[in-house]
Amino acid sequence: MMSTNACSELPCAVMPDVAKQPLAGAKGTLNWVGMSQIELPIFLRSPNGERVQTLARVQAYVNLIDPNSKGIHMSRLYVALDNILGMNDLTPDVLRQTITQFVDTHGCLSDAAYLECRFDYFERRNSLLSDNSGWKNYPVKVAATLRNGQIDTEVSVEVPYSSTCPCSAALARQLIQEGFRETFGQDATVVDANTVYDWLGTTQGIRATPHSQRSIAQVRIKLAEKVRTLPITSLIDRVEDALKTPVQATVKREDEQEFARLNAANLMFCEDAARRLKAALNDDISVRDFWLRVNHMESLHAHDAVSVVVKGIDGGYRDDPREYVHPT
Repeated sequence: MMSTNACSELPCAVMPDVAKQPLAGAKGTLNWVGMSQIELPIFLRSPNGERVQTLARVQAYVNLIDPNSKGIHMSRLYVALDNILGMNDLTPDVLRQTITQFVDTHGCLSDAAYLECRFDYFERRNSLLSDNSGWKNYPVKVAATLRNGQIDTEVSVEVPYSSTCPCSAALARQLIQEGFRETFGQDATVVDANTVYDWLGTTQGIRATPHSQRSIAQVRIKLAEKVRTLPITSLIDRVEDALKTPVQATVKREDEQEFARLNAANLMFCEDAARRLKAALNDDISVRDFWLRVNHMESLHAHDAVSVVVKGIDGGYRDDPREYVHPT
């Protein structure tokens, strides 16, 4: 019988590494190989500098340029995510460091990499007029691509807002005018102002209201190389400032009234919204390129009204309406 000590002195068995065995099947290069739906805590900086941790769903890939290799080393991608992305604030530099390590740890197997983080970005937003505030959630995607020695960093965000149809507003005004004539007479030359004032405050005075709908602006930007922080809050601000009618969190009656006023002052077709955002992003020096899609979820129709626009630079984003997932 062999003693316990004798067993402990036996040489350890070498674990098999199938990845190093010769490739017997079909050979060829692959565009991307890696992992998706990785749950990883990441750190962000709030606008006031506070460090906040949130959960991201991550995709990590490299290409496979050796046609004779069985595959990549996925564990090396995960180690880079854990050691770099998971331990530091999410910044363009951290994204660059991570995908550079993706490629460096794969030697001659890979020369391109892609990293994507999707997460919910919560911000506390002030009400329009009252002293209240409330939390709003903005779905965000941050991505970095290393290809041909060039690194592109992207930020995508979905911003909800309200859109009121200009055509519907004009038709509603016409009905109100007709109601005025029916009430006060077509040939009336003098009408008491107080009487008209009181009439306008009745349901008979406002015969129709224009249709409006919750809408979503989907904005994707490529950052200029000099940008050192992810401009998530400033991008949201720029979008909301351009559209003027962001959806609200906490509202009192004065806030709801102001929201109605802003909608009436900013009547928008989807084309109008897209043009506003195009002008706003063209003026942003931190944005090297952009792609945006506005979605007006119609209350009149069972379908949506959509407009897509890109900055239009050589080699930039394509004007593909399918390039971004439709909001659910």
